[in-house]
Amino acid sequence: MPTSKQQLKALMFDAATGFYRMQRYRVGDFFGPVDLGIHLAFKHNTLTIGAGLFAGSVFPGSNRLIFSGISPCWHGFYISSMGGAALVFDNLGINMLSIMGKAPTPSLLYLNRSHGEEIEMELLPVAPEVLWCQGRTGVYAVMEEALRIFGPRYEKDPRVLAVGPASSTTDFAAIASAPVKKGVLTYVDTWAGRGGFGSKLFQEHGIIGIIYGGTHITEDVLDRSVADEWFKNKFNQRMAAKDMEVTTKYRYDPKLKTGGTFGVNYAGMDGDILAFNYRTIGWTLEERRDLHQRFILDHYLKQFNEETIIPKQQSTCGEPCAAVCKKMHGKFKKDYEPYQTMGPLCGIFDQRAAEQLNHEADRLGLDGISAGGILAWLMDCMDEGLIEPHELGVEAKPRWDMQGFDVVKDSMHNAKLGIALLEQMVSPCGKIPLQFGARKFARRLAREKGKQVLDRFVSIGFARQGWVVPNQYWTPGVFSPMAIMGKYYMYYGRDFLEPRELGRENARRMLKELSLDNLGVCRFHRAWAEQLMPEAVENIFGCGEEFTRSINMTASRITSRNASVFWESERNIDMVHTFLKNKKQEGLDSKELNQWIEFFDRDKHAAAYEFWYEIHKGVHEMLREYPV
Repeated sequence: MPTSKQQLKALMFDAATGFYRMQRYRVGDFFGPVDLGIHLAFKHNTLTIGAGLFAGSVFPGSNRLIFSGISPCWHGFYISSMGGAALVFDNLGINMLSIMGKAPTPSLLYLNRSHGEEIEMELLPVAPEVLWCQGRTGVYAVMEEALRIFGPRYEKDPRVLAVGPASSTTDFAAIASAPVKKGVLTYVDTWAGRGGFGSKLFQEHGIIGIIYGGTHITEDVLDRSVADEWFKNKFNQRMAAKDMEVTTKYRYDPKLKTGGTFGVNYAGMDGDILAFNYRTIGWTLEERRDLHQRFILDHYLKQFNEETIIPKQQSTCGEPCAAVCKKMHGKFKKDYEPYQTMGPLCGIFDQRAAEQLNHEADRLGLDGISAGGILAWLMDCMDEGLIEPHELGVEAKPRWDMQGFDVVKDSMHNAKLGIALLEQMVSPCGKIPLQFGARKFARRLAREKGKQVLDRFVSIGFARQGWVVPNQYWTPGVFSPMAIMGKYYMYYGRDFLEPRELGRENARRMLKELSLDNLGVCRFHRAWAEQLMPEAVENIFGCGEEFTRSINMTASRITSRNASVFWESERNIDMVHTFLKNKKQEGLDSKELNQWIEFFDRDKHAAAYEFWYEIHKGVHEMLREYPV
């Protein structure tokens, strides 16, 4: 039986009626917005937004805001997270907000709690089409309008969650937010991007934005001196020193002379560069290295280092944190994956061009990774003559010819083409209808144009229509048949693992990531948090064993609904095949690797089926209620 007497406080809100109530759950029965979120998702189809047990504590990275529910694009239970946004949420004096029902008209939701008083709530009807055109437009206009209307009611700076025009016309819209300083919205936008929860918030609940904050003070769960003692016992370092050490990559890596996910990933990529809708997987190693040197190291990354890293244009997501992972250039925030999919994957290798395309996707409120994957696919089809530009509502083809490629002019041409395609995606009458997802659209095009169109769309399928563009790493792990993909609930290392073992390693990774998400801890601090935080649950709440059991049970519940679909795209298969051959070329000589290469060379489709199912077996061996 759980020993903790503390409770999780979930504010249950019915947007259809405006009715709300406080529901309390014993810590030990549930621990956070993931294990309680899945319970509420299948009971009420809620969108649960919540903070972890350690929000507002001395632990670095403990203020991540977690979103969970049934994803409109993945079509299964999904989890997304947003940096720093739980620090202000904690001032409401609750752990979670769980939204059900749909507001009669599109509305802004206001939440405020002054000191010990009850939470104030208000639904204010708005006209989305008008609001999205104001000020900075899109998601930023929603944040600004919420601050204009409700900001004066707060004693301390609030925070706003917002959706953009994409939330009304696509299934993969994101939820955006940015820290507010002295009543002014900053440019350091943060995102719950994956999973399409922006589409869910607007289409299923009728909410365009949520402003929240307050002055409610909760008692700290522990003193800094106690935390330091725990760190010294486990790592022989004080908390601040250990955290500085493990967040080096995200701040500044002196070995690579760059920092952040953008800098570190591109600096060490070498021949693993993915560009032109993954066409580079078919290039020779020398060709890929040449592209990486000339277009990435000598230009794309060089611009980033000169404009962001050297002048230290960096910030946090809104909480005190040594990682300062938000790498800025003016109003533009540079992260690896969106600047990869809406960068080299689309034939864009110049920061000015990438900034324009990424900012447009952000303004519209799209998941940048998925948006870039779709753009690269459509550009590929146009370049190959499989689809004519006018059929997608645009006038030009991409410039993807490497012979004489102008890294500045051709990158800008491709970025402007990408912006035109994005407008077709979000327009109610656009020629790229994505309300039911890119996978359904791809299958429709394949019936009209031939399967070769579908074969160029690199995505992971789930159930009948579920989909997500994979994380941008050339490794089989990102194509695994897991119940949640598109996040890091899998192994994405570049070394070769036999597929059955890869499935097991995916499962181990998922368990660790789930534990951090359920506690609202940023994965950038995982090098210490995965080891220490479960122990902290035991030391503070007295139910560490129950926490581990809850994570295992939650993983089992998610996996029991695993409706992963075998790779529909030929390029997915080619990604795995070429990865294996690359490992051989790099000098790895193992019996298992050689057998798989020979199998793929002989019959790649049969080999792909076997490889995929072996991963699936490894996953299920581990993520069962009673693992074998």
